[in-house]
Amino acid sequence: MAGTSISSQEKRGYEEHYITSETVISSEKVEDFLNTTIEKENYGFSDRVSVEQHVEDEEDSPIEEVRAVVPNTDDPTMPVYTFRVVFLGLIFTCFLAFVNQFFFYRDNPLVVGALVVQLISFPAAKFLEKVIPKSKFWNPGPFNLKEHVIIVVMANCSYSTAYAIDIITIQRIFYKQNMGWGGNILLVWTTQLIGFGMAGSLRRFLVYPASMVWPTNLATISLLRSLHRVDDNWTGPSRFRWFLYMFGAMWVWQWFPSYFWPIIGAFSWVCWIKPQNRVLSQITSVNSGMGLLGFCLDWSQITSYLSNPLVVPAWAIANIAVAFIIVAWIICPAMYYQNVWDAQKFPIMTSKLFNKDGEVWDNSKVLNSDNILDEAAYAQYGPLRMAPFFALNYGIGFAGLTCILVHTWLYHRHEIMQRFRESRTKENSDDIHMKLMRAYPEVPQWWYALTFLLALGVSFAVIYVWPIHLPWWGLILAVAIPMVFTLPIGIINAITNQQPGLNVITELIIGFALPGHPIANVTFKTYGYISMAQALTFVSDLKLGHYTKVPPRAMFWAQVGGTFIGGLVNLATGTWLMDTIPDICVTETGVWTCPNAAVFYSASIIWGTIGPKEMFGPNSPYNSMLWLFLVGALIPFPFYFYTKKYPNSWVKYVHVPLFLNALGMMPPAMPSNYVMWCSVGLLFMYVIRKYRHEWWVKYNYVTAAGFDCGSSIATLIIFGVQTGSGVSSFDWWGSGYKVYDGIDYISGDNCPLAAANASNICAVCATA
Repeated sequence: MAGTSISSQEKRGYEEHYITSETVISSEKVEDFLNTTIEKENYGFSDRVSVEQHVEDEEDSPIEEVRAVVPNTDDPTMPVYTFRVVFLGLIFTCFLAFVNQFFFYRDNPLVVGALVVQLISFPAAKFLEKVIPKSKFWNPGPFNLKEHVIIVVMANCSYSTAYAIDIITIQRIFYKQNMGWGGNILLVWTTQLIGFGMAGSLRRFLVYPASMVWPTNLATISLLRSLHRVDDNWTGPSRFRWFLYMFGAMWVWQWFPSYFWPIIGAFSWVCWIKPQNRVLSQITSVNSGMGLLGFCLDWSQITSYLSNPLVVPAWAIANIAVAFIIVAWIICPAMYYQNVWDAQKFPIMTSKLFNKDGEVWDNSKVLNSDNILDEAAYAQYGPLRMAPFFALNYGIGFAGLTCILVHTWLYHRHEIMQRFRESRTKENSDDIHMKLMRAYPEVPQWWYALTFLLALGVSFAVIYVWPIHLPWWGLILAVAIPMVFTLPIGIINAITNQQPGLNVITELIIGFALPGHPIANVTFKTYGYISMAQALTFVSDLKLGHYTKVPPRAMFWAQVGGTFIGGLVNLATGTWLMDTIPDICVTETGVWTCPNAAVFYSASIIWGTIGPKEMFGPNSPYNSMLWLFLVGALIPFPFYFYTKKYPNSWVKYVHVPLFLNALGMMPPAMPSNYVMWCSVGLLFMYVIRKYRHEWWVKYNYVTAAGFDCGSSIATLIIFGVQTGSGVSSFDWWGSGYKVYDGIDYISGDNCPLAAANASNICAVCATA
């Protein structure tokens, strides 16, 4: 390596090789691989040595991607139990849990990820390093990578809003039940921690083997290493200085779409041509229609549902963009204007549910006092109907579920079986990283087992003491499903970075087994689906600790602490907002529309109140959607055989599971979210990466973090200003205030008829 010239084309080739379907391993990883030195202060070498020489002399990982990013050395004397870890870990855990729960209820639920914590915690810790007197606990010396990892892991346990908050929200808002603080916090903690208990038993299959790569962690380690080492031959602002620039710029800009000039947040200029035209509004509206030719300049809206586009590979964005165009801009309007399933009785884009006459569904008319279906009332008031796009999206979800399993079997079956066999063979699975980890005491299995049993035992108390109506066998079945599926799906996730979800399957199973019980349905789904998702999140973080040589017991307490604190802050924030904001989640205008909770509520009606037998059975208009289970299983075969015959064709970039699952967030996401997300993503991940590659290598991920952090902090301050001053907007055209047919309405996208159907145009104008 030393003295070897690497061309930019070769360098780009390394990067393309390490791209995965859900994330991209940043180019710093490639630079680490090509770098000739490793800093003594970071990795414990007695002097500076060549990477190439070190790899030749010492054992390394058998996985090339891991060798390129993860050092094959360790310094067991690095301190990890420090004041900096506890203090900053608690602060950032609470910060992410609060911010993401706060935005969860807004019409554009911005999610601040752990990338922000990785960047901000570093200067914060370096500041504490300089101002706190030296001490073994308070300030043992330079802030090190292991401390940084523990802080990030604690934040990882809290940045995703606890799934059980959806249950609590729809119980309070839509079903008029409140389990109180006791029942709510126990529901949150148990649903989050059952998966943690499962994770412990999966360590020897999913963490210890070298073959279980978990590619997402390689991007995390690459960024962490870039912060903890001095860059050679650096020109331009440092990464941290660039982060401050981007943070400040986005903080200033966010005030315009969020406060001073809201119309640029979601703007459909085409509607100005003829606002009284229903079809034009439906096609061009960015708020309630297909978003054609509209635009959005609000970062919080761009990243509301699809995460940050600056960290997704260009080929993945292209798959999502093509899927969006075909489904949302071709199939959906074709179905709607051909009046398939009486489509024009409903708005074109909505997650709301309706009766057969196109009136918004009133679920209280078919439930008794215990929130259980009254079949006689349903026979009189029903049947339940969906907008065609919503029903089609369920069908595409069916196809995506079977597709990802078949796709993984076709493309990765040999690799999966080989690595699974390796995981069971000690001599093959014990690479250098496993050997180095033997320097630290492992977490006893009974710690995880006790966590699982306590969480399961308290779960029985939750379903019996509070009005959930899930029988004991339902809870056992809900927990049994992830116990069966977590290991095989974990192997798929660790190798391919794809994670099939269990939410549709769990809804389907309990919907057939226990129809007419909406709260029991969503509770079963939560215990079944999120237990697997949480288990794999914990396992992924354990692998991160494994790569970075963080003592396993420190990881255990960091994960438990982050989960407990994150759940508590989630619940406190949600309760505060539901107690203080009038009409939260039930208003159709403003910012507190709760799009995620609205979809969750609709799912509770479809799968719980009414049940899949009624909604997708032989007598249902949506029965044909069940055929998409079969279609999804068959679609991968032609692509697989074509790429086998023509391996260098463009078809190799088609990722069918990603294609089918691309629109999984619609609704609540709207087409405008996808349009702007894909546009910004391709700008940074294709155009800038290709034509300004050096800048992209240095600053792309830092720019992503700066935008997210600046937008979220500004929005929180704006909320405080609006609340304190009582001025939520200004009366000028830039606020979207309009008059149509003598009726005042607020329509930020200038499309008053976007949510209309063929028969209620005037009514929609009055409520727009």
